Amino acid sequence: MKIFIERENSKKNLRFNGTVSKLLQQLKLNPSTVLVARNNTLVTESDGLIDSDEVKILSVISGG
Repeated sequence: MKIFIERENSKKNLRFNGTVSKLLQQLKLNPSTVLVARNNTLVTESDGLIDSDEVKILSVISGG
């Protein structure tokens, strides 16, 4: 799986099959601070990922 992590501006290749939630746990990322896109489509924590997916982990920005 190809993973781009916006916050770190880094790319990783990782063998992974499982849920978005499990991926974020493995990468030690807080799910409330990121959005995850699989093949350019936003997904939820319960959605499944497979090794051939391209994943982008985007930072959530809020302001007031």
